[in-house]
Amino acid sequence: MPFVVTGLPIEDFRPLFGLSDAELAAGGVQRMAVTSPVGFPCRITLEDRPVGDTVLLMNYEHQPADTPFRASHAIFVGEQAPETRRYVDELPPVLTARPFTSLRAFDADGMMTDGQLIPVAELKAAVERMLEQPGVAYLHAHYAGRGCYAARIERM
Repeated sequence: MPFVVTGLPIEDFRPLFGLSDAELAAGGVQRMAVTSPVGFPCRITLEDRPVGDTVLLMNYEHQPADTPFRASHAIFVGEQAPETRRYVDELPPVLTARPFTSLRAFDADGMMTDGQLIPVAELKAAVERMLEQPGVAYLHAHYAGRGCYAARIERM
């Protein structure tokens, strides 16, 4: 089952890049320095940002469907992200650098139809298997530890 994992559109966040900390705070956004090689996953590039970069921490509505599963959570976006990344039939680095991922399957109306905690070694096969289920329109990947939204996965 061919699939694609696409980062969030950089255009949605570019107006925030370079704003002062006070301007960001007025919108509920915080700038943070990246201090470790893993732990600051950019939702634009789907890679952990390197030490020395800055990221913006903000709330993001990743599941806007008008259902009980409508959801938002904190995300990081890298101010130095060069472009939105797209991964075809491969998992992005942010998903392979963590031992477990929570996969959640949704139908076309945004209702959750399945959810599983998957070890990294089984993640690609689980993505393919879940996308093959009748009625599944897309998947959301969430980090297991803090539960943050990681990425949307769709059929090709």
